[in-house]
Amino acid sequence: MFSMSYLLLIAATIAIGAGATFYVNNRLKHYSKVPVTNGMTGAEAARRMLAYYGIQGVDVHRGGEGQDFFDPRSNSISLSPDVYDGRSVTATATACHECGHAYQYAQDYTPMKLRTAIVPAVNAASNAWVFLLMIGIALNVAGFVNLAIIMYAVVVLFSLVTLPVEFDASRRAMAYMGSVNLPETERKGSFDVLRACALTYVAAALTSILQLVWLLSQRSE
Repeated sequence: MFSMSYLLLIAATIAIGAGATFYVNNRLKHYSKVPVTNGMTGAEAARRMLAYYGIQGVDVHRGGEGQDFFDPRSNSISLSPDVYDGRSVTATATACHECGHAYQYAQDYTPMKLRTAIVPAVNAASNAWVFLLMIGIALNVAGFVNLAIIMYAVVVLFSLVTLPVEFDASRRAMAYMGSVNLPETERKGSFDVLRACALTYVAAALTSILQLVWLLSQRSE
């Protein structure tokens, strides 16, 4: 039977996630209908930002739906069709944010290097910790429970390291938009989009911290 503390944790997690998702979707949808005055697509904005900062060798290509990311392994940027071909505030802000990651990679930005380095450990931990926890609880083996908590702590660390990486990428995107004399209304709209997207990472970090605190409290009982 679930404890009241666990039910409260689930409720808080759902509330945080749903609230962040609603706000982000609302902002992205709103600004996807606001065209940019220069008429550039997201792909064109990305290539111009890369050229502006002298970043070479980064391929910008069309990805699948919802696939907006920079891949350090191939040093390339994938943009979803709506962003790649879009001529809206949402499209250009999103594209420039991903260029911010390419800029970080080109400069060996320390938080990004750290996040990339712990990805293999995070992938292993995120798939294994819950099974170890269940086995530890079922067999009443404290060692398994403690190992599960340590592994989950690695996942939490990844969420925390992600925050400065994402915030800095948005900062670099906004710095570029300001330097090319983007109209004030479009700069404000871009900031609104990037701030909304950052909220998803804040929400993920917060929920993971709450989960870790709950796990630690159960160990001490």
